Amino acid sequence: MYIIPEPQQMDILEGEYTIRFDHKIVIDDSCGTEAYGYAKLLQEELRGCMGYGPAITRGRSGKAAVTLAMGAVSGEEAYRLSVSADGIRIEGGGERGLLYGVQTLRQIVRQTGACVPCLRIHDFPDMKNRGFYHDVTRGRIPTLSYLKGLADNLAFYKINQMQLYIEHSYLFEGLSEMWRDDTPLTAQDILELDAYCRRLQIELIPNISCFGHLYKLLRTRSYAHLCELPDAEKEPFGLVDRMMHHTIDVTQEESLILIKGLIEEFMPLFTSKHFNIGADETFDLGKGRSLAEAERVGVKRLYIDHVRKLCEFLVEKGKIPMFWGDIICEFPEVIEELPPQTICLNWGYAADQSEESTRKLAGAGAVLYNCPGVSGWNQFVNRLDVAYENIGRMCTYARKYHTEGVLTTDWGDYGHINHPDFGIPGRIYGAAFSWNGKIPSFEEMNSRISQVEFGDKSGKLVSVMAEIAHNQVFDWQMAVGYIEKTGNMLPAEAEAEAVAKVMSGMADAGKILQNLEDIADRIRRLMPGLPARTNDMLHACLVAIRGIQLLQKIGVWIAVREYRADLPVEVDGRTLAAELEEWFLFYKEVWRSVSRESELYRIQEVVFRYADLLRE
Repeated sequence: MYIIPEPQQMDILEGEYTIRFDHKIVIDDSCGTEAYGYAKLLQEELRGCMGYGPAITRGRSGKAAVTLAMGAVSGEEAYRLSVSADGIRIEGGGERGLLYGVQTLRQIVRQTGACVPCLRIHDFPDMKNRGFYHDVTRGRIPTLSYLKGLADNLAFYKINQMQLYIEHSYLFEGLSEMWRDDTPLTAQDILELDAYCRRLQIELIPNISCFGHLYKLLRTRSYAHLCELPDAEKEPFGLVDRMMHHTIDVTQEESLILIKGLIEEFMPLFTSKHFNIGADETFDLGKGRSLAEAERVGVKRLYIDHVRKLCEFLVEKGKIPMFWGDIICEFPEVIEELPPQTICLNWGYAADQSEESTRKLAGAGAVLYNCPGVSGWNQFVNRLDVAYENIGRMCTYARKYHTEGVLTTDWGDYGHINHPDFGIPGRIYGAAFSWNGKIPSFEEMNSRISQVEFGDKSGKLVSVMAEIAHNQVFDWQMAVGYIEKTGNMLPAEAEAEAVAKVMSGMADAGKILQNLEDIADRIRRLMPGLPARTNDMLHACLVAIRGIQLLQKIGVWIAVREYRADLPVEVDGRTLAAELEEWFLFYKEVWRSVSRESELYRIQEVVFRYADLLRE
């Protein structure tokens, strides 16, 4: 039996307690009104596992199977769970602790059913803030029902903060020119999600780009004059270009007025005490319209002055500012110029991520969160081994340097091609490693997730999924780069190295295609007996595997056509074009099952450009 995150203290005792259909879930008088919602979660879980859910009552009952109470447990998020011959009792140190005790019991009954082993658990987090950050801008805007399901999943693993990354994907008033070709989130969507998260003890933190990553806003006729790079809006839209050129000109007063207006419109929709202004990857700062001022005062001064003004504005509004730490990490001494409560979000996504940025920022006195990633961007299926290593390291550094929290991120670069459920293992790594510093091995952690989250009693599913990303050479990032950059897979200075890598890898295309087919077959053999929620995700996984196979064939076709490679795999362009179009029909179906239309059309443009190219 597994519990995720692993409890701080757990003793398995002799015997078991059987939850019967005529038993009850009893809410003790010590509990507040929120406890009824927690009891409902438990009742629904029991009904799903056993076919019946004991009735809920309040006060006392001689048939109490499960009792929820507020107890003498130290800490708002701490709880005690005991199972004895007399029944099951959950005591919370606070509302969150009571909920987390219920979530632990839900995980137990998923694995044991009605016959629950006797045990004692005393559990609490060793990190105060444990968050998840989801990109709802660069291609994929989830449906509201999916976002609620995401909140359910986060609460199940005791995550207490959630952020949605917004550039242009919110329906700002007066900015229809920015979001007109999208399906943006609305004010009512946010209000509904915020209320839903509150019931699950999750703080939904607002986040909009306020400095860099304003690509679509700064391409509009109304605001192109505020873009750091003159005439940037005249260039064709590009998934690659969107990642590179998106910085607002901070030397114009109008820029600050515009950004403050966006904040004031967005902020009232949230009950959170925090606000994330972004401020990362300001690549163009000081290179265009602000060049003269940058030469006078320096790019660092331009950067910190804009961030400081926004942070001070938020503090005046009673909020705690957050911002990304990648830029200020190069000159951390200026952190002292920001309001003292400002939180610096230190991100780093490599498998072998160094602790250097954590050390530098902590040493400069920054209030820190460490921010690892689930490693799904730019590709169809997440690199789970990279996510595991990265998240484990960043959580370890967070403890070493006493950060205020961990925020696990899921980005959607290059159109958010990957299904958001492929990030579930990474989300759970973040939840588990930020709650408890004991980090199981990769294989052990994946086995636990397979059983608890996906209902796979063999414990193999996540490890099989982890193999997918290792079987590709020509990936989605290369595919986008090739089609958008007039044939070059990477910028000119790196093209020779990239071509050599592709040529070398494409020699193994036949083996890669067969490996992917074998993985798909193993997934299909695991599907019988799994819950519907898991098989829905695995269907998406099979569609993604097919997409990866088609990309490898495109890589072979390019290698032969452009570079005269002699490869053992033969690809007919016209046949491959038809396969690509037929596959995309299924991809669209999967996309629409969890996401709004959003920027599906941009992915379609890339896919169909390849189909046309293959027919030349």
